[in-house]
Amino acid sequence: MLSRVAERVYWAARYLERVESTARLVSIYDKLLFDLPRNVQLSWYNLIAINDLEADFAERYSVRDERNVVKFLLGDTSNPSSIVSSLRGIRENVRTTRDVVLEETWELTNELSLYVNENLQQGINRSQRHEFLENIIKGCQQILGLLYGSMPHDAAWDFLRLGRNLERSDMTSRILDAGVSAILEMKEDDNAVNSRQIIWGNVLRSVNGAQSYRRTVRSSVKGEEVVRYLLENKAFPRSVAHCLDAMIDSAARLPHSKPVLTILKETRKSIFSEVNYQVLDERLRDYLNNLQLVHGKIHCCVGETWFPVV
Repeated sequence: MLSRVAERVYWAARYLERVESTARLVSIYDKLLFDLPRNVQLSWYNLIAINDLEADFAERYSVRDERNVVKFLLGDTSNPSSIVSSLRGIRENVRTTRDVVLEETWELTNELSLYVNENLQQGINRSQRHEFLENIIKGCQQILGLLYGSMPHDAAWDFLRLGRNLERSDMTSRILDAGVSAILEMKEDDNAVNSRQIIWGNVLRSVNGAQSYRRTVRSSVKGEEVVRYLLENKAFPRSVAHCLDAMIDSAARLPHSKPVLTILKETRKSIFSEVNYQVLDERLRDYLNNLQLVHGKIHCCVGETWFPVV
């Protein structure tokens, strides 16, 4: 398999997961607007900081309000991580790899891209944002379902799975960061305990994890248990532990994978020993930021191993 084809498949998967996870990230704050008491004021700019986009955002906007943040994350073409930019990345990478990726993937990607471009204003305006985001998530899941149900499990499949799980693990850490950021903005009052439960409940629902959390943990929603579940539960597909195991499984089937397997196994062995589940404050945010840096190192190792610059 040509390295440039493998790289395009890898990036198509990353962009697909980024579109879905960005929609989920925005949906957390969107739902919290309706669920939290009115005296709790959330800063939408947290979503910019969580994604390390402060400099890019500052070049385009001077006001850090909800509308500008949502517009920047959903439809701003100057933001390389926006949903519109990521969809463009999916289209280009799928278009050039149609000999190894199912042809129907191209059709579904175009349909989703057209929907987003034609209905972007719905996502920016609060009244129809929920429906817009849900349709994006469903569109991504439709594409992913096609790939998982029909694509041969060959080298292209392993590169797709590798990219998808790396992006998913990274975005799970950012969704957790969004929850911690919301918690830290709250004032300690009579509603604090209830508000925390609302926030962590929305974090779980944003990744479709509420039902499985209750079945596994068998307790009410508690911050420390939610964080542990989304980091360490190997059975939950969006947990960091599950994604690391899936990456190891895919990398092991690819040639010349020793450097990637080494960093993945070292990460899996040590990363969870560094987190204190009893302290959900800036120290947890520092841990999540370090986890995101680790994801960056894994990505660099993947590139150096299989996508060398000629």
